[in-house]
Amino acid sequence: MSRPLAVFAYDFDGTLAPGNMQEHAFIPDELGMKHADFWKETQALAQAQRGDGILAYMHLMLEKARERGLELSLDSWRRRGANLRLFPGVEDWFARQNARADALGLDLRHFIISSGNRELIEGSPIARWFEKIYASAFIFDANQEAVGPALAINYTSKTQYLFRINKWTLNEWDNDGINAVQADRDRPVPFERIAFFGDGLTDIPTMRVMTDHGGHPVAVYDPERPITEAAAAKLLADGRARLAAGGDYREGSELDALAADILAEMARGVTSNLFA
Repeated sequence: MSRPLAVFAYDFDGTLAPGNMQEHAFIPDELGMKHADFWKETQALAQAQRGDGILAYMHLMLEKARERGLELSLDSWRRRGANLRLFPGVEDWFARQNARADALGLDLRHFIISSGNRELIEGSPIARWFEKIYASAFIFDANQEAVGPALAINYTSKTQYLFRINKWTLNEWDNDGINAVQADRDRPVPFERIAFFGDGLTDIPTMRVMTDHGGHPVAVYDPERPITEAAAAKLLADGRARLAAGGDYREGSELDALAADILAEMARGVTSNLFA
C-alpha cells in the first residue's frame, strides 16, 4: 500500500517571505512607484469598478508595465520571481519536513495557496518543492505574453483549494471533480492530515475551514514587524489558528518544532484509524 498522504499548504506573502512579492520583484524598481501608492491606486480602482482587489492589482501591473514598455513574457515574470526574498531557513525547510514525514510513514506534499502571482512564485528558488502552486495568474497569448488575468485567488476563494487538496482534485479548471459527492472517508487527504501556514486577514476564512474540519492552522508572523505578531495573537485568541510562531524556518526554531509535532500528530491519527 502507498503511504498516507499528508499536506503542508502555505500562503506566500508574509508567510514564506516578508511583505508582498510585487514589492520585491516589480513595483519599486520596474514601475518606479512607491509601494503605498500602487496599493492605494489598486484600492481606488477596485472601489470605482465595484470589483475584486486581486483583479484590480493584476490589471494595474499589466497596464503600468505596458506604459513603461516592460517585458511581459512568462519567462520575464519567472525571472522576476528568482529574486524574491524569503524568511530564514525556507530553502532548507521542505527537504527536512519530507524526511521527518517519511520516517513517520507519511507521504508529505507541499502546496501554495496565495493571492500573489503564480508566475513570480514559479520563478522562486523554492518552486520545485510544490505539488501545486495555487496563486493568481495571468493569461498568456500565443507569443507567451501576459494579456490579462486568468485566475484571481482572494481571501474567500482560497478555501476552495483546501477542498481540492482534500479530494485530490487538483486542476484549477476541474469544476466537476470538486463538486462531485465524495464521502469524507473516501477523500485521499482528510483535514486531519492538512496543515495550513498563513499570516493574517486574507487567511482567516482558510484558517476557519481548517479549524472547523479538524486541520492544523498555523499563524506565522514576521519577527521584525510587531504588528504581524499582534495579528497572529489575534488569530489565536479568536480561535482561527491553533498555533503561532515567527517566520524562522531554520532547524530547531519554534516553527520547526511545531511542524515536527504536527507531523507526529498526523501519524498518530493514521495509526488510531487503523485500529478503530
